[in-house]
Amino acid sequence: MLLFIYRLIINFIFLLSPFIILYRIFINKEDPKRYKEKLCFFSKKKIGKKLIWFHGASVGEISSIIPLVFKLEKNREVDQILITSSTLSSSNILTQFKFKKTIHQFFPIDTNHLSNKFLDYWKPSLAIFIDSEIWPNMFFNLKKKSIPIFLLNARITNKSFRRWKILGNFSNYIFQSIDKTLVSNNETIKYLKYFGVKNIKSFGNLKFIQNRYKNLSLPKNLKKFILKRNSWCSSSTHRGEELISIKAHKILKTKYNNLLSVIIPRHVERSNELVEMFNHHNLNVHCHSWKGKISKKTDIYLVDTYGETEKFFNLIKIVFVGGSFVDHGGQNPLEPVRHGCFVLYGPYVNNFKNIYDYLDKIKLSKKVSNIQNLNKKIKILFKNKSKSKIVVRKVKKFGNKILIKTINEIEKELNK
Repeated sequence: MLLFIYRLIINFIFLLSPFIILYRIFINKEDPKRYKEKLCFFSKKKIGKKLIWFHGASVGEISSIIPLVFKLEKNREVDQILITSSTLSSSNILTQFKFKKTIHQFFPIDTNHLSNKFLDYWKPSLAIFIDSEIWPNMFFNLKKKSIPIFLLNARITNKSFRRWKILGNFSNYIFQSIDKTLVSNNETIKYLKYFGVKNIKSFGNLKFIQNRYKNLSLPKNLKKFILKRNSWCSSSTHRGEELISIKAHKILKTKYNNLLSVIIPRHVERSNELVEMFNHHNLNVHCHSWKGKISKKTDIYLVDTYGETEKFFNLIKIVFVGGSFVDHGGQNPLEPVRHGCFVLYGPYVNNFKNIYDYLDKIKLSKKVSNIQNLNKKIKILFKNKSKSKIVVRKVKKFGNKILIKTINEIEKELNK
């Protein structure tokens, strides 16, 4: 019954899709040349018999699988790797890499007809979904066609668990169609077992794996500008956290005259609003997208573009990770940690508690409860900048273990 209702809703969305896509093209959220892929008009061809399909929603999920993809490209049994995603920014990220066997297409709208058409065209040997990407019609048709389903880096929050729980047997059917689940945290294991998922393994979060294939260089003049200053970064900030960053900046500026605060909002479309806020507080701001020379008087460097966060982590080693001073549940801190950054975070990190507990244990992160604590810790870190290499070594060792174990699980399935 619930599958029938879901199909009615998704079919209605499909009928509206021309208007939705046109609007998204207008606001630069959709590729005007490739949007038809979402309707199963494919722009690439399948090559060979054995195809591995990865699907992730957006930039974070897609970035996390890049090291896996490069490893699997070396496997002679694999003819082709297909990556699908839903966002324009995630497809743009993939253009940075020189793949030999890997292609990208946009994920189709999850109607029964389109999911069938997609699977009949690509005929994947294995379907791997990242994080919490669960699509009922696609899962239903994968199971019907006996194509194995992996849920990789699986993460279910308490909030999403409560939503799935309401759906009863419908949720049980979807989750029990998953052949193997590799979880990113211990909390997810408990929720998956509730829905009857049996084949569950825990190696750690994929984002511990270092992405050696990515170009992390910034323009020379910007790199020089950042390294000359006492710089810290406020990353993945949500509404309200930029104001906290402003207050922290003003207090720190009394001690460090050459202070630079780099702010990377979670949603860059808020950039105009943020520029107005910084101006209102009499702070000199420069946006990453702006052309021209950066003023020596710049207080705030606002990163208003997607996909370049890691380039800043490569230079700035003190990072506050947002979504944690507001009750959002936190954001994943592993990206800055992989680059040797020490992570500071607020009290609200329920969605990533396991990761923060581990990072606290190995002394790579620290909880700060207010602006005073934040400033105090930044001052300490400015005095001790030698931790970066130690952080990188610890994370690299742990990440390599996760990579090897994950690849082994995928190759086991391919060899069946």
